[in-house]
Parts: sequence; structure tokens; C-alpha cells
Amino acid sequence: MPKSPADAVARDLATAQAAIDRLAATAEPEAFNALLALSAAAGEALGTSARLLAESASWAAVGEASGTTRQAAWARWHT
Repeated sequence: MPKSPADAVARDLATAQAAIDRLAATAEPEAFNALLALSAAAGEALGTSARLLAESASWAAVGEASGTTRQAAWARWHT
């Protein structure tokens, strides 16, 4: 039986969270640097995802998903 998109998202979230947790529990500079890189990548990915969601739905949907207004979402992630 094919998995739903929601199942794939949940699986990816669990995988990413597990990796982040492992890095956070490691007392090595490389792990800290990896977390910094992931933080930057996540910030860029949020913008990309927000713009894709706005294109397929609306900036109101982005605002709703992020717990803010459509105007605030547009101001933060529109380029």
C-alpha cells in the first residue's frame, strides 16, 4: 500500500529529529558546527517551503501554518 505524503513527512521529521538529537548529545566541536550548518540550512529551507506553499495555496495558508498573519509571513519569507 502506498504511503501518503503525510506519512513521508512524518518519517522525514522523525529522521531529522533523531539526527539533531544525536548531534546535540555529542560533546565535539564538529557536532556543534554541524548543528550550526543545519540551523542555517533550515532557515533557508523555511523560506523555500513558505514560498512554495504560498504559490500552491496562499500567504494566508503560510501565516496559518506558522502561527502568524499572512502579512507577517509575506514580510518574512517573500523575496
